[in-house]
Amino acid sequence: MLRRLVWPVGVAALAAALTGCFNSAEPVSEIYGSTMGSTYSIKWVGSAQSPAPAEVKASVDQLLEEFEDAASTWRPSSEMSRFNAAPSGTCQAMPQSILELVQLAERLHQDSQGSFDLTLDPLLELWGFHGDGGHQGVPDEEQVAAAMARTGHQHLHVRDGQLCKDAPLQLDISGIAAGYMIDQVVEHLAGMGIKDYMVEITGELKADGNKPGGRPWRIAVEEPRDDSRVAQLVLPLRGLGVSTSGDYRNYFEHEGQRYSHTFDPVTGRPVMHDLAAVTVLHPSAAWADGLSTVLLVKGSELGWQYAIEHELPALFVIREGDGFVSRSTPQFIALQQSKE
Repeated sequence: MLRRLVWPVGVAALAAALTGCFNSAEPVSEIYGSTMGSTYSIKWVGSAQSPAPAEVKASVDQLLEEFEDAASTWRPSSEMSRFNAAPSGTCQAMPQSILELVQLAERLHQDSQGSFDLTLDPLLELWGFHGDGGHQGVPDEEQVAAAMARTGHQHLHVRDGQLCKDAPLQLDISGIAAGYMIDQVVEHLAGMGIKDYMVEITGELKADGNKPGGRPWRIAVEEPRDDSRVAQLVLPLRGLGVSTSGDYRNYFEHEGQRYSHTFDPVTGRPVMHDLAAVTVLHPSAAWADGLSTVLLVKGSELGWQYAIEHELPALFVIREGDGFVSRSTPQFIALQQSKE
């Protein structure tokens, strides 16, 4: 398990796979497993040259385990745990995977004017979102300020293959790690000649090629409901990763006010706007993962403006009274209307 929260922190709505019913004679292989405190699943269309499912599973499990061994904050010996425990001014050699994640996060941080940040762990702990039995409540201004002093992506740097921090930061990569590992698994499958696939890790997903019958893989995007799971719409996927972030499952209420687990890095407080969920599609699952968090943090107006400016396929689900309304960017509409 990479962190104490339900993985990942930015994802509250599952993009569920609609694989349909396959004839047993059709060459569809499936494997499942555990990773990052949750699960993964992979489906692919095999051929006579494809490795056996057991071989694919063994190699994928090893890939995911190596990543967790480096990145898990539950493993005291991991590089991530040692980096988080080190004092301000520390530089430490890190695996390429973590360096790439930090560099991707830096681009998201800069492009979004600070709406994406890997260093918010002290705030999550302060507000009781660690999932470790801590008290959930509203801290005072001094407590928020003290926690904010231990955050800030600007204090995190990659220098000559090392990760450095200028403040006593605790790094939390859960906002993009699942998407990043989907991209790594997809590359790994391609190396084994598997091109028609659907990969899901902890609710993040990417698919390409065709399922049997020549139809693309499809996903169902959930309606934001607290008590059930209902498909809002179905989309075909062609080489795209999909991520949905929402604030309607992991939250607490205090004096009639709802506080979600998604934080604005600029204010140090949970987002309090009317955007309930946002789904983003992108050729990179890691970028989809990070961008869905960015848009949720920015909200229904600034997030919409950001999505339009960056030409993102995105679906916004906005609270209106006792219900929800949806708003899709032109790029999202084009994908939705594309022929299967």
